[in-house]
Amino acid sequence: MKGSADQYAVVGHPVAHSLSPFIHSLFARQTEQSLTYRLMDVAPERFTERLQEFFTAGGRGVNVTLPHKTRALALADELTERARLAGAVNTLAVRRDGSLLGDNTDGAGLVQDLSVNLGWPVRDRSILLIGAGGAARGVIAPLLALAPRRIVIANRTAERAVALAAVFAGLGALEGCGFEELGGQRFELVINATSASLTGDLPAVPAAAFGADTLCYDMAYGRGDTPLTRWARELGCRDAVPGWGMLVEQAAESFRLWRGVRPLTAPVLAALTGRTAMPGGSAD
Repeated sequence: MKGSADQYAVVGHPVAHSLSPFIHSLFARQTEQSLTYRLMDVAPERFTERLQEFFTAGGRGVNVTLPHKTRALALADELTERARLAGAVNTLAVRRDGSLLGDNTDGAGLVQDLSVNLGWPVRDRSILLIGAGGAARGVIAPLLALAPRRIVIANRTAERAVALAAVFAGLGALEGCGFEELGGQRFELVINATSASLTGDLPAVPAAAFGADTLCYDMAYGRGDTPLTRWARELGCRDAVPGWGMLVEQAAESFRLWRGVRPLTAPVLAALTGRTAMPGGSAD
């Protein structure tokens, strides 16, 4: 094994469901890196204190999941451009001078899964992004960088969608609206960035948004279909997939930032989806 046994962790509350230790252990084995990776369940009021303790004790990096991604933004000494645009941090890395770099790998993970794993080019496609929260914000800039024809952000509260679209207005064709304003519009790519699937619910998007040429992508994941991917299949979509690939690809981006090498994701994704018992969740 190459390198020292550096310490890494995923920080969340709760965090017992996270598959990040499994994923990063496979990355480390594949790339011959010596490291430890553990779960850290940290209450919001103790986030800064516990992270400072972790890094003081020699920790080299963390993945940050709910509900701490905006707290991590404030903890970082410097942000990558994609973290700044996302307004959230899901990866912290200690640099040589001891300062903390904050990054957001969620959007990169999504577009890598779409473009490479699924072979679904985003360029010139019409995209419906469901939800206007942090998960949606983290993927808008990377999607726009691939030059889609347009992105429509739809949310139960139209004002939130409009406000989010305004933040990224200079990066491409983007608009926000409420679900009722979608009317009969049909999209080639529908991405769910809400937590609806985690509670067994469907987002209030009209069935007309899905067609025979539509790819439905749910950022949530679980054993088998999510409620949205199941419904999309019933509607006759070309394909409907949960967010396993995004989970693995965003983790690989974090690993590259920490270790300077990007692991192969296909064997890890195969190992992950082949597990007999998998908890539900959304990309860490």
